[in-house]
Amino acid sequence: MKDESAACEMIEHLPFSTGPGIGAGIGSVARIGLVVLASDHTMEHEFRRVFSAPGFGPGVDYYAARIRNSSRITPATLAAMGPLLTDTVDLILPGAELDVVAFGCTSASMVLGEEAVAERIHAARPGAKATNPISAAFAAFEALGARRIAVLTPYRADLNAIVRDYITAKGYDVPVFGSFNEQDDAVVARIDTDSLRRAVRTITQGREVDAVFVSCTSVRLLDAVCEIEAETGLPVTSSNHALAWHCLRLAGVEEKRPDLGRLFEL
Repeated sequence: MKDESAACEMIEHLPFSTGPGIGAGIGSVARIGLVVLASDHTMEHEFRRVFSAPGFGPGVDYYAARIRNSSRITPATLAAMGPLLTDTVDLILPGAELDVVAFGCTSASMVLGEEAVAERIHAARPGAKATNPISAAFAAFEALGARRIAVLTPYRADLNAIVRDYITAKGYDVPVFGSFNEQDDAVVARIDTDSLRRAVRTITQGREVDAVFVSCTSVRLLDAVCEIEAETGLPVTSSNHALAWHCLRLAGVEEKRPDLGRLFEL
């Protein structure tokens, strides 16, 4: 049998030069790290939609790591992510600087507490700004001048109580709260646009509210946000929608994007 390796000429240590890299050096605008739930189908999809939109430029980049979690959303399974958060953040471009790091779970950020989430992020990335969907939602409410919030979630009853109480404890009114009452993340990710539109109409029609917040990073709202705003006459945001906006604003990216809804016009 012929020895093929003997016929191969190896040329090693070829010369090369380096450029600034992706999202670094010349033209760099922002580098954002995301912690995404292992069970999440939606967050990266919606972030790609935002970050690939014309206007942000090639220097705005995000990098994700997945955190182990249960697909069943309960207070206990959400709390279990706390001890894993710092190590997961450390997996995002180890040794590289990040401008912002976001933890992509709304309900876990409330169960753990925003301050605890920030502390665990900073334990791995002390120089990065930290955020999460509920902190982003509060920043969005302030930017929109909204105090009376209609809330829509997919959660079960005990989590809905946590969400309602957490939002009202921050000084906002929640005059109406709707829920699909679904515990499975994979099912939540398949809730369609028509269902969201009907649910938003149900919770807002005839009620005095300033804005709508759809909680849960698994819910797919981004592509329908402008349509729902046009139907209701209200600003609408969601966990992913608010979080993408907040990450960009924290990183100093101020471009307005009306095609992404009223929040991105601010």
